[in-house]
Amino acid sequence: MANTTSAKKATRKIARRTDVNKARRSRVRTFVRKVEEAIASGDAAKAKEAFLAAQPELARAASKGVVHANTASRKVSRLAARVKALSVSATA
Repeated sequence: MANTTSAKKATRKIARRTDVNKARRSRVRTFVRKVEEAIASGDAAKAKEAFLAAQPELARAASKGVVHANTASRKVSRLAARVKALSVSATA
């Protein structure tokens, strides 16, 4: 257990920050899941719309340090490729 006043304050700050980060991470996962569900359903328009909503969420999470920048970039890239493949197959 923390003994000093500053250590106690740091503990409180860490707890608050953890809650905020959990909420942000959960929000990102929700947006990514919506894209994946749209891809699975085969609806190209819905998938593209969900992807356009998920992209800034991933970027925001990366800028806040919730996820690593490279992780966010990789997820965006892979989702974009899947959405593009879906839209190409839908039009062909």
